[in-house]
Amino acid sequence: MTTVVPETSAEGATAAPEPIFQDISGEQTAEIVEIESACMSCFQTGITRLLPTKIPFFREVVLMSFKCEHCGYTNNEMQSASEIQKNGVRIELDVKTPSDLNRRVVRSDNSSISIPEVELEIPVQSQKGEVTTVEGIIERTIAGLSQDQDKRRIDHPTEASSIDDYIERLRQLKELQTPFRVLLEDISGNSFIENPLAPATDAQLKTSHFSRTKAQNELLGLYEQNHEEEQHLLKPIAEDEWPIENLHGEVLQFATNCPNCQAPCETNMKLTNIPHFKEVVIMATVCGSCGHKTNEVKSGGGIETQGVRFKVRISSKEDLTRDVLKSETCSLAIPELDMDVGPHALCGRFTTVEGLLVAMREQLDGRFFHDSADEASKQQLQRFLETFDNVLKLEHVITLVLQDPAGNTYVQSLRDDDEPDDNLTVERYDRSFEDNEELGLNDMKTENYEENA
Repeated sequence: MTTVVPETSAEGATAAPEPIFQDISGEQTAEIVEIESACMSCFQTGITRLLPTKIPFFREVVLMSFKCEHCGYTNNEMQSASEIQKNGVRIELDVKTPSDLNRRVVRSDNSSISIPEVELEIPVQSQKGEVTTVEGIIERTIAGLSQDQDKRRIDHPTEASSIDDYIERLRQLKELQTPFRVLLEDISGNSFIENPLAPATDAQLKTSHFSRTKAQNELLGLYEQNHEEEQHLLKPIAEDEWPIENLHGEVLQFATNCPNCQAPCETNMKLTNIPHFKEVVIMATVCGSCGHKTNEVKSGGGIETQGVRFKVRISSKEDLTRDVLKSETCSLAIPELDMDVGPHALCGRFTTVEGLLVAMREQLDGRFFHDSADEASKQQLQRFLETFDNVLKLEHVITLVLQDPAGNTYVQSLRDDDEPDDNLTVERYDRSFEDNEELGLNDMKTENYEENA
């Protein structure tokens, strides 16, 4: 069993701990933890190997591998090490080509998978979380159905024949005789299916988020407060009980964990006003262990009555210097590059247009393709990054689109009166039902909330 001991310097001081979750690489073999555990097949002692790691553009996971030297039994699992997301995720993939069968799939214990064309459904918690492929999901289902088929053909020949027919239908999926769909739903929001065209959008891959029901929250161990507690929390505060501190001149600190390595650190928070806009909360975190830095902006006001869409034509250095307040609900797009960045890829931040483009560039620095992708995928991303670099050098004129259904995003105008200039277009639009569902507004009760629903 491997034990991790904090390093000490010559003076006896304890050095800063190493990051717990690091990017996937071949140098992580020294971080594997080995634990003796019982084999569920022969009940002898085997070895479980644990590797905490990060999947770029996704989240932290723990990879587990068990092997029994006595009977040869093996088992591989993946468990999410990140927190439960605010919303569940629903992913639909149209499988049309052999390359679609090789798409990587990360699924947690709380995910369900279905293939409507063959009436296949793998319910929640029927299988452990894993890192696999579309073909691997089908192959594992075939292996599960084939188990004990020889005995079943003797005792229950009719049922065995039906299972054989169904296994053949699954094998036809692998041969792609007809296209089919893979539907993945995860109530914890910690699953995803690879987009090989990243950072461009994939017409075959559709991702949406949904609000969990009370039963789904309880399945995850999230329980709502009872009615009496809700009434206590919703009780209005008397005017003489209002806090008297002026938070605009204060920098507050609170303890948190580094989002990169999970080491303890502190986050600084300050309330400020953006001219011509509204009140916002700026937060900054610097990790003393791994040096990771984050800057995040949260809206200090409520959700606007309409969504907002900014279109910025970037043709000069002045356009790159525009101030931008991007909220955590704002998505980005560059139509000329066929590029879409969802609201969860970049957190809320107060920066410039150039700073926003640089942050998008850093998200696409190729780490996702260092280990497992084929050479064609690496070259495709490299060509895209070279084009992106030319955009930053103003060798190409592009349009940056910022769309925020909550209406809490702001882009500075180059005019003194803050009215839109020639290279800036501002559109207000009514949110759709899906937008309101994403923001949690459909189930929100703002009037007579003290009454029982």
